[in-house]
Amino acid sequence: MDAASPAEVSLLPATVESVPAECGQPERLIGDRGYDSNAARAWLAARGIEPIIPARSNNTVATHQDGRKLRRYRRRWLIERSLAWLQNFRRLVVRYEYLAVNFIALVHLACAVITLKRV
Repeated sequence: MDAASPAEVSLLPATVESVPAECGQPERLIGDRGYDSNAARAWLAARGIEPIIPARSNNTVATHQDGRKLRRYRRRWLIERSLAWLQNFRRLVVRYEYLAVNFIALVHLACAVITLKRV
């Protein structure tokens, strides 16, 4: 856990390392321009993770950048939309639940409700 104010790119190593071992290491990481850092790209590449991060306009030497791979970035809206659907459930947004197990159960319930509405 960290404060809400630090830059997202500074939290990248801790976030990637927090992935449980049984889930395996991700093959690629798709991030927005907030993650645009040559050091972050090099850190991901050193761990065998392909960074798919669009470059900011002021970053003229973006390393590990391939325009063809950025097509995956365009489909990122699917994830953003799904997270927005979860934001419709007030109990998840405010997090009234003290126990993590109860919170996760509510996330699963919300996903089931969303799925049933879409079918």
